[in-house]
Amino acid sequence: MITGELRIALAGIVALVSLVAFEALAVSTAMPVVATELGGLRHYGLAFSLFLTTSLLGMVLAGGWTDARGPLAPTVAGMAAFCAGLVVSGTASTFAVMLAGRVVAGLGGGILVVCLYVVVGAVFAEEARPTVFAWMSSGWVLPALVGPPLAGWLAGQVTWRLVFLLVPPLALLALAVLGRRLAAIGAQPGGSAEGGPAQRRRRLLLGLALAAGAALAQAGASALVPLRALPVLALVAGLALVAASLPRLLPAGTLRAARGLPSVVAVRGLLTACFAGAEAYVPLMLVLERGLSVTVAGLALTGGAVGWAAGSFAQSRPGMRVPRHRLLSTGGVVISLVVAALALPSLHLLPALAVPVLWAVAGAGMGLALSSTGVLVLAMAPAAERGRASSALQLSDALGSVVGIAAAGAVLAARTGEQAAHGAGAAASATGPDDGGLTFAVIFAGLAVAGVAAAVVGARARPASPTGAGPAAPTAPGPATSPNGTPDAPASTSVALP
Repeated sequence: MITGELRIALAGIVALVSLVAFEALAVSTAMPVVATELGGLRHYGLAFSLFLTTSLLGMVLAGGWTDARGPLAPTVAGMAAFCAGLVVSGTASTFAVMLAGRVVAGLGGGILVVCLYVVVGAVFAEEARPTVFAWMSSGWVLPALVGPPLAGWLAGQVTWRLVFLLVPPLALLALAVLGRRLAAIGAQPGGSAEGGPAQRRRRLLLGLALAAGAALAQAGASALVPLRALPVLALVAGLALVAASLPRLLPAGTLRAARGLPSVVAVRGLLTACFAGAEAYVPLMLVLERGLSVTVAGLALTGGAVGWAAGSFAQSRPGMRVPRHRLLSTGGVVISLVVAALALPSLHLLPALAVPVLWAVAGAGMGLALSSTGVLVLAMAPAAERGRASSALQLSDALGSVVGIAAAGAVLAARTGEQAAHGAGAAASATGPDDGGLTFAVIFAGLAVAGVAAAVVGARARPASPTGAGPAAPTAPGPATSPNGTPDAPASTSVALP
């Protein structure tokens, strides 16, 4: 039960989530207009993936920062960067400047999302956290109902710039609601790995290497066609940097999906690769291939947010006893099936109006699964390491999104070639209805593979039994049961955090 001042803290968290949700959905809706007006259609995917790339650095910074100092200072710094980036994007005169704003906003957004998880872990009891995550998911519903049509109207009838410039004043107001609670949360006792300056410098360097590698890999992938030496070198160098830095920022065993916390973190990235990769291209497919207006195309995203909230509230029910690792697998199955099915409207085998319905089902799968990853990570990580555990979860989330969006962008760039740089109309005529539909069908079918992998890895997202017998699987907790199914016994005490 959440009462008293905790309701105020929850209101502040939900308000911040709602504003971030509005920005994400509104930008997704307006981006076809922005890219066309500023001549950036060929690099359309970078508007999303560069935001996520720099958020990787923000997440790394926030993990050690919040463990060592508490969440107040990093939250203020993250909000400042997020708002500054939105202002830069909203006043941009070229697509390159708009992308620079996305870079700055991404850095702030990465810091903010880790801080919110730390606040949830510090302020709310274990049995209340599923409900908190459900309310955080509900923060997407109103923006999903209002954001796409408002953004489409602004972009089509007024100016797309207001899509970016409306958010900063409201975000600062929401932060003020949380200020008192943030100031009361200090560093948790018992942490050691982040205690020294050398460890913090090491994480900073690893974060820089990860963000730089992701950026290089995306830039190379988006320019591979026609095949040239420089994009290939950028792609190879970027992948090498990611491979060298990422394993040191995640719990040991994440890349091989070791049982317990590492698999929870791995599932998060696989889910977002599938879902976020598809979400970035659903409006573009509906505009270019099905001829819908930007406003109508943006409404397809509304169903996803409503379904997400419904799925998240379903996982928070006190009486539900489904093990959480099964919720992860179920979510992966649902999302992979829906994303694969998006190939049908792309090929004109289903009406365009089927897309919002399909996306609502995908959102329900994400609500079940992603809320459960948050509950599991906060239950498995010791209190003094929640910052780094949340950082690892969000790193996986963002990197999965980057990989999904960048891979889809590489396919789109390869199929449209140089003519896509002249605008959406030229891209559509260059591909033609049949060829364009095939391009999007290939994108969605490829992304669905990540959802299948998430379903498989989700089965391992439960703590190992100390006796070697099958463990009691984590369930949606009732009043007397912790989220990991055991009283006061975090499963991550044997998992190495960087």
